[in-house]
Amino acid sequence: MYLLKNLLACRFLLWAIALTGLVMLSSCSTATTAQFTPPKERPTDVMETEWPKHELLTLAYHDIKDGPPDQTFLSVSTDQLINQLAWLRENDFKAVSVDQVLAAHNEEQPLPEKPVLLTFDDGYKSFYTRVYPILKAYQWPAVLAPVGKWMDTPPGKKVDFGGLSVERNRFLNWQEVSEMSKSGLIEIAAHTNDLHFGTLANPQGNKEPAASSYLFNAQTQTYETPKAYQQRLSSDARTIAAKIEKATGQLPRVWVWPYGSAGGTALQILAQEGYSVAMTLENGAGTVNELMNMPRMLLANAPGTDNFASQALRVDQPDLVRVAHIDLDYLYDPDPAQMDTNLGLLVQRIADLEITTVFLQAYADPAGDGLVKSVYFPNRWLPVRADIFNRVAWQLRNRAKVKVYAWMPVLSFDLGPELDRVARWEPGSSMDSARPDPKQYQRLSPFNVQAREQIIEIYEDLARYAHFDGILFHDDALLGDFEDASPSAISAYQRAGLPGNIEALRSDPALMRRWTRLKTETLNDFTMELANKVKAVRGPQIKTARNIFAMPILQPESEAWFAQNLDDFLALYDYTAPMAMPYMEGVAPDQANQWLTQIVNEVAKRPGALERTVFEIQARDWSKPDSPFISGTVMASWLETLQLAGAKHFGYYPDDFIANHPPLAEIRPAISASWYPYP
Repeated sequence: MYLLKNLLACRFLLWAIALTGLVMLSSCSTATTAQFTPPKERPTDVMETEWPKHELLTLAYHDIKDGPPDQTFLSVSTDQLINQLAWLRENDFKAVSVDQVLAAHNEEQPLPEKPVLLTFDDGYKSFYTRVYPILKAYQWPAVLAPVGKWMDTPPGKKVDFGGLSVERNRFLNWQEVSEMSKSGLIEIAAHTNDLHFGTLANPQGNKEPAASSYLFNAQTQTYETPKAYQQRLSSDARTIAAKIEKATGQLPRVWVWPYGSAGGTALQILAQEGYSVAMTLENGAGTVNELMNMPRMLLANAPGTDNFASQALRVDQPDLVRVAHIDLDYLYDPDPAQMDTNLGLLVQRIADLEITTVFLQAYADPAGDGLVKSVYFPNRWLPVRADIFNRVAWQLRNRAKVKVYAWMPVLSFDLGPELDRVARWEPGSSMDSARPDPKQYQRLSPFNVQAREQIIEIYEDLARYAHFDGILFHDDALLGDFEDASPSAISAYQRAGLPGNIEALRSDPALMRRWTRLKTETLNDFTMELANKVKAVRGPQIKTARNIFAMPILQPESEAWFAQNLDDFLALYDYTAPMAMPYMEGVAPDQANQWLTQIVNEVAKRPGALERTVFEIQARDWSKPDSPFISGTVMASWLETLQLAGAKHFGYYPDDFIANHPPLAEIRPAISASWYPYP
């Protein structure tokens, strides 16, 4: 992580710091103190702001039940549903139809203010007996999404409800669906024909959503091929569409993902089959500009009206991000039983921390040199140390209830020797003598077309065989001010109208600036290409984050030393993740809090930037022999300093869940989204 596992690599940063003489610390502010903000200068609470244009609140209901709600079916009690709909109406929300949403998408007619789209999944009988009468009284439209196979179950037979045997009369029949569709109020959506169940998705036996997972065959120890997956999804989409058309006279326009789990490959198929809207269970406000990735607010149990109102009004507010950065190398063990024990420790640790997010290593780096020779998922180009990334990510998401970002290198892959490596030119030498810098990551050249193609395929395979929420691009995506002198890079410079000679590039300030920007933009473009390839397979809901060194933030001119630019990062990625690691930067312990405050202040100069920045502190001191742990108390003080300076999102690397470092009792009060959520 971060040039940290190889101490030699730290010399690059220390050299850069030596050039500046740590002048930046002289301008640091004094210790952070709380300040009074007059009421007129305080941010406006979301409850008092206007509803954003083009956004809509989409509610996801399932079963509606008189009496205590049964969470097997994600039920909401009838009286709570009545109270919620009444609250929406009394607070000027306007129920909208799919026709209105599509019209707004096509810029034919804008949505009314405070639009709400009501959706009901699975096709329960309660929709007909309890919900439909209320909707008719209100004259409010809604979306009903039944499952084809459940609807086809004959009277008197049991419905196979994802492996649970359920009475047939809990579900609607096609005649009732037909009747309601003719009312003009109820849009019938597809909830798959027969893919609403969990299927074996990895060697360890995890069952994951069949509609968005590649099946794993335990007998052959092989995964479903992309072609077989596409055929399976196409067949299911056509089958349920035909059944809905027979019952209603219309083909479905809306696809509702079982369990809310989306897949990018499937979305391409659904678009070809005529679907215009696809709905997940991701929380957040939907937008008419992105109908194939419609988030919904899930309603279950019996939320009080106050709780419901708060959720509804704040649905478009970004979640807090509290991160533990995890090395799968810590979890891996050649003994499967020990590895399973380690996984249990990790999941319990993350649950106990009460954080929101895990940055999870998807590659193997047991040597600690940053050069990736194997990974933790099936792929076309590298050995698989153990096929465990999907299992660990699935357990963390479902048992610890966190979002998981796959932490991946961008360039440091040990692929074929025929591929160009990033080469460093030494002053006074010939261009032909340029070689990879032994003090840096050993990286493939981002200018080499074949290298890019192979890296893209590795990322696509990760997306194909694992469920996760985002991608974190590692800090190996950098180019120094004497790099890249590889043949591919030189050719790229010349095509851009630059000299094919680094000495000439460095000797002219104008050329130096153009060269630096070309390298920065090349790295940016490649990471965005990787992100788009992952989204094409896993789905548009995938978020992006990228590590950035501290110096390009504190001293923008140091872009030349890294090919990293804060403003670029903020514009491109969902989250920018600065390495706010004082000791790694040579900052003295008594100046660390001042330095952390300064880095937050620099980011805060950009409007809205703190909403998209995740500051990561260090848990080990890599500047010392054996990289000792940093005190949990010190780490907690750093996190509190970040928050008091205005940071919204933060975390640390690494978390040693086996050694309990940082100690849970010391770090949790400072990082937990439940314990310490607001400045």
